[in-house]
Amino acid sequence: MEKIRRILAACGAVLLLAMYGSTLFFAITDHSQTMGLLKASIACTFIIPVLLYAYTLVYRNIRNSRPASGEESACEDMTDLAGEEDPGSDQT
Repeated sequence: MEKIRRILAACGAVLLLAMYGSTLFFAITDHSQTMGLLKASIACTFIIPVLLYAYTLVYRNIRNSRPASGEESACEDMTDLAGEEDPGSDQT
């Protein structure tokens, strides 16, 4: 798992460097489509890292909010042993 994380981090660093390089290239060159490509490159330079950061935050929150498989079954066993039912389930 650690090796995969390192490879993904290296790929992300290369991607960021490529985006910075393309931004610099589009800023220097003079072509009819260069202004649109420059705007897209600058937007991607900011948007992609923000989206990756948001993705990692959501992933951590989802991963930490789920109970472990052992905890979930232990909670169900405790309610069965106590004989308690959901008070809202018997509404007629």
